[in-house]
Formats: sequence, structure tokens, C-alpha cells
Amino acid sequence: MKKKAVISLRKVWKIYKMGSATVNALRGVTLDVWQGEFVAIIGPSGSGKSTLMNLVGALDKPSRGHIFLDGKDISLMEESDLAQIRGQKIGFIFQQFNLLPALSATGNVGLPMIFQGIPEAKRVERATELLNSVNLGERLNHKPNELSGGQQQRVAIARALANEPEMLLADEPTGNLDSKTGGEIMSMLEDLHTKKGRTIVLVTHDIHLVKHAERVIYLKDGQIEKVVKNHKRGHKHA
Repeated sequence: MKKKAVISLRKVWKIYKMGSATVNALRGVTLDVWQGEFVAIIGPSGSGKSTLMNLVGALDKPSRGHIFLDGKDISLMEESDLAQIRGQKIGFIFQQFNLLPALSATGNVGLPMIFQGIPEAKRVERATELLNSVNLGERLNHKPNELSGGQQQRVAIARALANEPEMLLADEPTGNLDSKTGGEIMSMLEDLHTKKGRTIVLVTHDIHLVKHAERVIYLKDGQIEKVVKNHKRGHKHA
């Protein structure tokens, strides 16, 4: 069965005005992310990868070009519609974890479900199930400051899965972790891909992380410099 593109970028530009100067952060990027694929986007500081992440995550709209998320052109959407589709289709995992300190692990995982109108009993049930799946069944009522960095990131992964998104977007997910804990988090993401068929986009500057991906997009000066398939993992889409 032919896989579909979860997100497609077509000749996308992002242009910022900085006083009298114009900065072309992205210049004519065309890219597809396929259902069930693990893609890494890598580039040095200033390459445009953060801008690209914001566009792939529907956190921003392009200056020129089109972005299709699940077949809908998000470049034409109002922010309220964009927020709704973002909440349904994309799960975010950030370097800083971004957990709310006043909420327990269960409360943090349940938060995205509130915005989708899911009743409390169902939220608690699903959050508990997800926390068990990331081996935090004994930490359900712990607040972030009672958890290690690795545990907080696992809560963040569970939260990202709350609304059964079509795509997980991981922005430097190991950036605040030691190498051993970071390796455990990357193994967890790889398992979500290989065992659960999750679509994952990893944004990083760390060349050591790209081995987990099937396809690596190298960015330079706002453009795709090259695309490399990871033959260790293999994938039929170029």
C-alpha cells in the first residue's frame, strides 16, 4: 500500500525583516515526510533548522510557498484553525521538557487532551496508560521537580502521544540529558517508530543522533544541501 505524505512543503520561503535588513531564513525548501518514516533534520546554527521545525510543526506560516498537513494547506489557515489541527496532528517533544511544575505527571500528560474536549476520566485513563508505556507507572502523581531529567523527558514523550498524533516532532530531545539518559530516550523514540509505526521528525545539531533516522536532511544557509538515506535502517522513499 502506498504511504501518504503526512506533511509536504512546496517551495517554502521564510523571510524575516530585521530593521532595514531582510533575512531569508529558508529559501525555496521542498520536502515530504512520509507516514511511518523517521527523518532527522540537521544543520549548524543559522542553517534554518529551527525555522523549518516551526513550519513543519505548524507553529508558523511560510512567507512564500505552501505547506500541506494531512492534505490541508496550512499556509492559508487562521491561527485558531492552525492551533486546532496542530493539537490533533502533531506531538511535540522539546529540549526543555516544558512541563508545568504545578501538575503531576498524569496532569501534564492529560493537558493536551483538555484542548480536544476529552472528559477527565478518559484523560486520566489514557495518561496512566501512556505513563505505564514509558515505564513511569510508579511516578503518576509526582511533579516535575520530583523527577530526574530523563523521567521528565519520558513524561514529555507520553504527553506528545496523548492525542494520537500523526507525527512526533522532537526538537533536540537529548539536549539537556547526559549521554546515557539521552541514549535511552533515543532508543525509546526508535522503538515508537519501529514497533508502533510512528512518524518522527528529529531536529538536531548532533551528528551522533542521526543514526536513529532512516533519512537525514542536511540544511545549510536556508536550503537543503543534501538528503542521505541511512542504509543501516533503509527506507523506500528518497
